Amino acid sequence: MNERLTIGRVAETAGVNVETIRFYEREGMLEQPERPLRGFRTYPREAIKVVRFIKRAQALGFTLKETSELLALKNTATMRCGEVRARAEAKRVVIRARIKDLARIDRALSELVETCARKGGARCCPIIEALGDGKKEEQ
Repeated sequence: MNERLTIGRVAETAGVNVETIRFYEREGMLEQPERPLRGFRTYPREAIKVVRFIKRAQALGFTLKETSELLALKNTATMRCGEVRARAEAKRVVIRARIKDLARIDRALSELVETCARKGGARCCPIIEALGDGKKEEQ
């Protein structure tokens, strides 16, 4: 079946808004259909799969550029799973580094909150001091 869908129907079915579809078209990630002389552009059902692919890739931490590259690989006749796997492994390295950074930030914030709970008063705030130069303000 060669069912054609409006942009609104594609967006609704894929779980995004119409502007997201237009953005993906501008970025070259989703093919923009021709506009008939009289009427609305219609999209093939495959457009829903492309939008869902993009959203899942983003949810896994891939940037739009990386996702666009994955789409290009997906659409080539010579796609090699090993190349896709290498990109996924590289993304894992980045994600793990980000997790370590977030854990470090969490520890630092925990210390600041604990310090504030012990020393906080009406005139000074250890968190504000730490965000400044780390020294108490001269009164």
